[in-house]
Amino acid sequence: MNDAHEQRVNDTTRTYSLLGADGRPHRSPSRGRWGGHRGSKIYGRLDCPAALHAIARGGYVRHRVFFADEATAVAAGFRPCRACCEDRYRRWRTAREEGRPWPP
Repeated sequence: MNDAHEQRVNDTTRTYSLLGADGRPHRSPSRGRWGGHRGSKIYGRLDCPAALHAIARGGYVRHRVFFADEATAVAAGFRPCRACCEDRYRRWRTAREEGRPWPP
């Protein structure tokens, strides 16, 4: 078997650990599109500057979780990141201050 074939086989059998709406991990053939921090219950973009900075400093990675989509992150009880999802964060904060559910 050549290396190119072996790589294709590995790519098709690889699975990723994502959190579901219930907050429990499950295996998925697709990569997560959103990242989060288990301890702070914050989710954001995978290219979030604040998350990348924290990862570079170390320690953050072991608390990192991934979500298939934003709705799943919200359903699991995570809130938007202030750094990379500023508009969503403002809506979340306003709803919380007014005692309204979020998302509406």
